[in-house]
Amino acid sequence: MGERGLLRYLPVLPALLLLLVFLAGPVFWAFQASFTNTGLTGRNARNPEWVGLENYQRLLLDPVFPLSLGLTVLFVAGSAVLGQNLLGLALAVLMRRARRAVSSLVGTAVVAAWVLPEIVAAFAAYAYFSRDGTLNQLLGGLGMTQPDWLYSWPMAAVVLANVWRGTAFSMLVYRAALNDIPVEVAEAAQMDGAGGWQRLAFITLPMIRGSIATNLMLITLQTLAVFTLVWVMTAGGPANASTTLPVLAYQEAFKFGDIGYGTAVASVLLLIGAVFGVGYIRLLREGKR
Repeated sequence: MGERGLLRYLPVLPALLLLLVFLAGPVFWAFQASFTNTGLTGRNARNPEWVGLENYQRLLLDPVFPLSLGLTVLFVAGSAVLGQNLLGLALAVLMRRARRAVSSLVGTAVVAAWVLPEIVAAFAAYAYFSRDGTLNQLLGGLGMTQPDWLYSWPMAAVVLANVWRGTAFSMLVYRAALNDIPVEVAEAAQMDGAGGWQRLAFITLPMIRGSIATNLMLITLQTLAVFTLVWVMTAGGPANASTTLPVLAYQEAFKFGDIGYGTAVASVLLLIGAVFGVGYIRLLREGKR
């Protein structure tokens, strides 16, 4: 590569440096700290020592870690892959056929939850699912039982809250994808006698396969990192019944002051995100062949 070729990359150099400093730097530090006994305070904070794979061996023996891993998979699968993805697709399809006023009203209501600051959305969800919250007030008005959702069904509550919070993103992605499908294709299928479900299954979904994979990748990675919503609603309780991996990493690092062990949990979370990312990218490439 000659001097002229190198100069072509000069405009992206600042962005590359920022990525290295603010993205790759913290990731590298987290991996490095996971092999030490770094503490939040005390002697291990001043003089951390290299402990090799000790923190990862602790993960294998920690009974909370497999529970937390399973809850994270449940949270991502239930709220992102099934909830946000399918509900977003259904809303996009229905809004395309609805009257303009109805479509605008529904779109505004769904997007309103998405544009709220995360901490505000978390408090709103807590107020809705708490023992004296809106949901139980509605159930009480109908003469139904009023369970303590955040104590008896903590994961169901945070899954539903994350579906409410994030469905707008999937809806916007699918609305843009559906708008790119030529009207003539759907009209030709309709003239050939294809019903609504057949057009959706054999024409619409295959044509927006790239958007589906992109949306799944983004909402999966986004949901893996959700912390504030879970922490405000349940703080991981009761008895670790809603302790996802981000909550476990936070508790170990900042509640118990074990930065080394907390970064080991965070490193596992990073690896899971990388596996999902690589899988979805391979899916995208296969779709383009």
